[in-house]
Parts: sequence; C-alpha cells; structure tokens
Amino acid sequence: MLPRDLSALTSEIVTCRACPRLVAWREKVAREKRAAYRTEEYWGRPVPGFGDPGARLLLVGLAPAAHGGNRTGRVFTGDRSGDFLFASLYRTGFANQAESIRADDGLELLDAYVAAAVRCAPPANKPTPEERDTCMPYLVRELQLLADVRVVVALGAFGYEATWTTLRAAALDGVELPGRRPRFAHGLEVDCGALTIVGAFHPSQQNTFTGRLTPDMLDAALLRARQLIAVS
Repeated sequence: MLPRDLSALTSEIVTCRACPRLVAWREKVAREKRAAYRTEEYWGRPVPGFGDPGARLLLVGLAPAAHGGNRTGRVFTGDRSGDFLFASLYRTGFANQAESIRADDGLELLDAYVAAAVRCAPPANKPTPEERDTCMPYLVRELQLLADVRVVVALGAFGYEATWTTLRAAALDGVELPGRRPRFAHGLEVDCGALTIVGAFHPSQQNTFTGRLTPDMLDAALLRARQLIAVS
C-alpha cells in the first residue's frame, strides 16, 4: 500500500486533463481499441508511477504505450517494452516476477519505483517537449516523496532529459547537477552528489528487436545501479 502522500499524488495524476492533444488521443485509443483487446475495458487515463515507496532505485521511462499502460493502467504493463524491462528487473533482483500483463497480476517491485516522463499515451509514441514540461511537476513531487532514491535509471534520451530538468526543479537536499548536461548514452553515469543518474537505452521494440539493447546490456545497467546503491 502506498503512503498517503503518494496515494494522493496518484489520485491527482489520474484525473489530469492538462494536455488537450494527449487527452484526445488516449481516449480515442481507449474507445476504438486494438482488435486483440476488443473485449477489454481500457484505462484511457494518465498512468501514475508505481513500486516500492522506500525505493532506492527510480526508473524513468518515456510515456505509457497506447495499448500497454493506456490499456492496463500501469506503466510498462501489458506491452513488449514492459516484458523486456520486467524480465531484467527480475533477473537483477528488483522484481518478484519476470513478467507483468495486467495491474493485478501480483508483480511487486523490490527497492525500485517506475515512472514516466509523460503520463498519457502520446500519438506515435512521441510527446512534445511542452507536454513533458507540463507533466514534470508530477515527477518532481514523486522524487521529493521517494526520499530514499539514490539512483535514477533514465530509459532513453527523452527520459534522461526529463530526469535532468526534474532534478533541477526538485531542489533535493544533497543533489547538485553538473553545470553542463552530458550527452545521453547507454551506460552513462552522472554523479549528482546524493544521487547518481545512469543512462540506459529505452526497452522499445525499435531497440530490442534490432539488438541495439540486449538483455545483457539492460541487466548490466541495473546491476550497476545496485552497486551504486550499495555504496551510497
């Protein structure tokens, strides 16, 4: 069960209608559905973060998938990207099971919390920078409430940029960003004092089907996060 403050934030996120383009798209997808899910009731709302409230690891993705999180109501749940990510989280000890197909399937994250830079499914899976910035206060507040986070794994360049701007806005005790943002790369590490940013390619099919991101590569990034947590 989430603490009261995180539960209140979740309630606020799921009722948000701040971005007209995203609201129209997520609701259109939920009405029209994909043929494979035509008998299911789609979530069709913003998707909050989820996981261990005492997490020392925070993962920041891009946005819910139209027929993944936008359908199931939980980020990375019910799509190929989530299959890849949760399998890696399981192998590296951050999850109790290797897959997640729906929000009530028993998945528990262990010392980890997963959120997205943008909380609504965007057309073509491409939110705008303005939509990212509109959503940013939610991630700021999550970081402020997840007081034990010591490592943020940014999934993809968009997640990395969102992490950077969020940390700048959050003004967390002991966290100081370098004066210049390093270029995103898989395996990138940015020491921010009380917190370290680790870069990892996003587990999208574009990356996993082409071999740009392999299971071993994602496992290595998460195991490095575990090492950093251990010495923090």
